[in-house]
Amino acid sequence: MIRVRGRVRSLGLPTAWGAAAVTYKLVCPLAQETGLQARLVTSAVFFAVGTALILHVRHSLMRELRQARRIAGAAQRALLRPLPSWIDGLDVAAAQLSAERGAAVGGDLYEVVATEHGVRAVMGDVRGHGIGAFGTVAAVLGCFREAAHDEQDLGGVLHRLERALDRQLRQEHPTGAAEEFVTLLLVEIRPDGEMLALNCGHPWPYRLSGTRVEQLAAGDPHPPLGLFPLPPVLPTVGLGRLEPDDALFLFTDGAQDARDAGGRFFPLATALTSVVARGTLSSQGVVGGISTALRHHTRGMAQTDDIALLVLTNGRRMSLRGAGNCANGHHAPAADDSPLTQR
Repeated sequence: MIRVRGRVRSLGLPTAWGAAAVTYKLVCPLAQETGLQARLVTSAVFFAVGTALILHVRHSLMRELRQARRIAGAAQRALLRPLPSWIDGLDVAAAQLSAERGAAVGGDLYEVVATEHGVRAVMGDVRGHGIGAFGTVAAVLGCFREAAHDEQDLGGVLHRLERALDRQLRQEHPTGAAEEFVTLLLVEIRPDGEMLALNCGHPWPYRLSGTRVEQLAAGDPHPPLGLFPLPPVLPTVGLGRLEPDDALFLFTDGAQDARDAGGRFFPLATALTSVVARGTLSSQGVVGGISTALRHHTRGMAQTDDIALLVLTNGRRMSLRGAGNCANGHHAPAADDSPLTQR
């Protein structure tokens, strides 16, 4: 009812202006005359009425657009909620850039949670980009936030994600299977810094240690989630150890596939090397440095794919027994916003 009344009010003024213009044309003696002066006055009247109508419609559309953006922004923030800057001894920073204009969240996803098994993180990329991928992103993230706590190992988490994605795709495409899939990287960082992972068609992360940049390619990944059934047993692969002050850099392929005006891909490894050469290994510093380099590389070019960055820096300065006392970790001050949309 409120919506109907709003529509009636929005149409009332244009209707009154139109009625006034018609009445002027039919009733006013000046409008019936054919002289130049009369025609000029009539044209001025209709021009004023037309201009007023256009401005009114524009104002109404802009008001509705602002309201829609407020609603979309709230939904986006609930979907890809801001991460704490400190989780169980790890310094955390993330950034997201949607390829669809006006959307703060696209088809990329990430989350980090502290569990009794260690800190668990997911980085994923849904086929497609922009707001069309929202449903799949929501299904995968919602499942991960529960399964990360419930499952003993990453294999159990990945099987849960597979079932959640399968249900989502059946709901969205009830008449038949669609060619939809998600690349996923699951990482578990234990209190002693040991890293375990499962990879479904996603780029392997980089470890930043001192001035060294190393991509941790721990073997061939599984196919992207949704293309083929996963094997019943999913043994994790080791990524080595994240020593104190080391950083783990996770990203989606939109970062390395970003092109400049000459069609050249973004040199991600080189950019990371430049960042660490400046002595920047804080999570916020790495995210900010790569965001700036990406923006400089692609300036003037339309974004064709979503980009997500996630950095976890080992800031543990205590014994292993004491490190577990920060399990829900909200002890560090919030980081400043990065050039990309900070989460």
